[in-house]
Amino acid sequence: MTPSVSFEFFPPNTPEGALKLRATRAALDAAHPEFFSVTYGAGGATRDKTLATVREIAAEGRTVAPHLSCIGATRDSLRELLSLYRTLGIRRLVALRGDLPSGMVDHGDFRYASELVEFVRAETGDWFHVEVAAYPEMHPQARSPAEDLRAFVAKVRAGADSAITQYFYNADAFFRFRDEALAAGITVPIVPGIMPITNYTQLARFSEACGAELPRWVRVRLAGFGEDRDAIRRFGVEVVGDLCRRLLAGGAPALHFYTLNQAQPSLELWEAARG
Repeated sequence: MTPSVSFEFFPPNTPEGALKLRATRAALDAAHPEFFSVTYGAGGATRDKTLATVREIAAEGRTVAPHLSCIGATRDSLRELLSLYRTLGIRRLVALRGDLPSGMVDHGDFRYASELVEFVRAETGDWFHVEVAAYPEMHPQARSPAEDLRAFVAKVRAGADSAITQYFYNADAFFRFRDEALAAGITVPIVPGIMPITNYTQLARFSEACGAELPRWVRVRLAGFGEDRDAIRRFGVEVVGDLCRRLLAGGAPALHFYTLNQAQPSLELWEAARG
């Protein structure tokens, strides 16, 4: 089966950002993506911007998968949002627990993504294709890999159709997680999430925050490039392109790119993955 591709955006904060994202979407259309996903800020911080971006992508006739977060959400607010998405003809969602923002103490009506998936299914039946998150290198707040796997299994058994992983740079971590999930009876597609390497400082900050391992040899090479953005980009295409090829050769059903609202890095990697 030919692997598919999808791309994630964050909702832009400015009119200029919205224009840039429209150009990004147009460029990424060349890859014939299965869908575009749109993130949702912690505690619903970007709710209005997310809705505006989702509406625009849907109006363009493209398949869009809005993120849903547990944090700060109530059953009534989510019921309203699900109704709106159905009215817009949206058939795909990414259901996440989300991270509690600093100083926020109210989780809302849901504590875990499995509860959110259960609610979506109870309210809408099979209307939505529901994606959930997976963590090949373990969620940073999990106490053990076994506990993390149990949480993933719970999300799938609650009704998830497929999963997208946190980004990683170690293919073996993905294959081990996939095999352990299969041994636990989980057969839904698990799609690797891919983060292009374009900015070392930014990538190091992201990786520290989300628990994704940036291998030491990659850190050393990136640090050695200094501010040479072209060298960093070329190295990133080489390293991540090789990762993508290995993942597809090992049976990954698709790739999901965290674009950071840029088209070219993800397009280069998608081309490299199939080369």
